[in-house]
Parts: sequence; structure tokens; C-alpha cells
Amino acid sequence: MKGVAALLQHMITRPVIANALRVSAVVGTILNAINQGSAIWTGVGIDWPRLALNYAVPFLVASYSAARICQAMEG
Repeated sequence: MKGVAALLQHMITRPVIANALRVSAVVGTILNAINQGSAIWTGVGIDWPRLALNYAVPFLVASYSAARICQAMEG
């Protein structure tokens, strides 16, 4: 579990979170436009759980990737 704890410590650092927020803002917006574009433009209704996941998944992937890179750089 030491590896998981170290990974989580890297994931909650300011640079990792800032980068993950930027990535999720861009990727999440694109995913929402693709997945719910017609609902958004016609005003039919938005699937809010899907909207949240479209932002959460890129945030988590970017955080995990950046944390793994930080671990690799440490040796």
C-alpha cells in the first residue's frame, strides 16, 4: 500500500490538480458537446450524471497520469 499512498500524495499536489482541472475543462466540454450536443442545443434536457462523469473521468485520468510521471521522475 505504500505505492498507493505515494501515488495519492502526488495526485493532491497543486501542480497536478491545476493541470488536471485544465485538461478536464477542455476534454469534458468536448465530450459533453459530442455526447449531449443535441440535447443542449434543442433544450430537451441534460443528463446531469453523464455531464459530471464527462468532467470527472478526464480529471482522474490526468491526475493519475501526472502522479505516475512524478513517481517515475523520483526514481
